[in-house]
Amino acid sequence: MTFGRLERRPSPQPMSEINMTPLVDVMLVLVVIFIITAPLLVSAVKVDLPRAAGIAAVDAPQFLLLTLDRSGRAYVDDLPMDQAALSATLRQAAQRYPDTEVRLRADAQVPYGRVVEVMGLAHQAGLHRIGFVAQTAAATH
Repeated sequence: MTFGRLERRPSPQPMSEINMTPLVDVMLVLVVIFIITAPLLVSAVKVDLPRAAGIAAVDAPQFLLLTLDRSGRAYVDDLPMDQAALSATLRQAAQRYPDTEVRLRADAQVPYGRVVEVMGLAHQAGLHRIGFVAQTAAATH
């Protein structure tokens, strides 16, 4: 009397192909993460904007974002600029479009003299529309 099967089936062969489904799933998750976090990285320069009541955003057809950080360093569209480069960039913007608005984001700790100095550079370059960016009084940090 025998207690087992006598017939033998061939054992399954190892897969010789790569399963792409997990790779595609991981890549889609990474794409979703990048899509969600990209808007959060819009402004790389950290500034503590002063608060003001009754401010309203005004849309200008052409504007230049000028940021002064806590130490007084200037950034144009989040690119660091020294005095000469800043002056040249402002002149180029004025030549391209004379009605360009300079949106000045200055940290609350920046000395008033530095802000006036940067405003003077903008006026010398031919840019006379300067808007100050601030937080609303109700905004929390």
